[in-house]
Amino acid sequence: MFFTLSTWQLAIVLTAITFGATLLGLWAGRSLSDHKENLHESLGVVQGALLTLVGLVLAFGLAMAVGRYDTRRDALVAEVNAVTTSYLRAQTLHEPVRSRSLPLYRQYADASLDLSRSVPGTETQKHAIEEGVALQRRLWRLAGESLAADPVQSAPRLYIESLNTMIDARTTRISALDNRVPAAFMLIEVIGVAVALALLALYVALFARGVVTVLLAAGLLTLLLFVSFDLDRPARGFIKITTAPLVELEQTVQVPPAAQAPGHP
Repeated sequence: MFFTLSTWQLAIVLTAITFGATLLGLWAGRSLSDHKENLHESLGVVQGALLTLVGLVLAFGLAMAVGRYDTRRDALVAEVNAVTTSYLRAQTLHEPVRSRSLPLYRQYADASLDLSRSVPGTETQKHAIEEGVALQRRLWRLAGESLAADPVQSAPRLYIESLNTMIDARTTRISALDNRVPAAFMLIEVIGVAVALALLALYVALFARGVVTVLLAAGLLTLLLFVSFDLDRPARGFIKITTAPLVELEQTVQVPPAAQAPGHP
């Protein structure tokens, strides 16, 4: 649910929910101010326990989002390293496989960058994935031809090993992009924060004090929710994984090959 919203829509929705619950609690507290003696002890215990529980849930959700963010970043770097290794080893293959394989890596680097910039679950991402798979099949077929032509040479065998690692790295990266905090857990976070703020505001308004503190607490919790959700929205939010390694990969595969084909001076 929250992943389908744009960044500004997400910020507005979270702000409306948290501050709406806070204002509702303030209104209810003022309406029940005549019964504050009877509600003082029970409300104090409930709102204190609920705030503690919500704090734990928020900390757990933020830790999950940060862990997934680090996993996506590591997967991107691992794929770039795997593609670079495979590209360098492709330069050691015999012709004509060498000259037919190297241009495919330029297309593969472009597809990897498109994947990084696309929103998970969209048609743009699906197209980038399909293009990458098609290029992998073409590269693997050429690698098979190279191995069949030189079955005892080490270069084709090393190249196939690196190509297989490159394919595995792409699978790991796609899996990391699709691995997000469950929507049900995110909904529990939002509801928990809203209820905790409403009870805190009710408790404060019941005794006509600390209204500004409650509003500041609502702002802080809204910010924590937004950061936690934004970390789990690759290529869409304010907190994005840098594409610098992919840009560098594009530049690497665009320059002329460093190694000559076997048999050439």
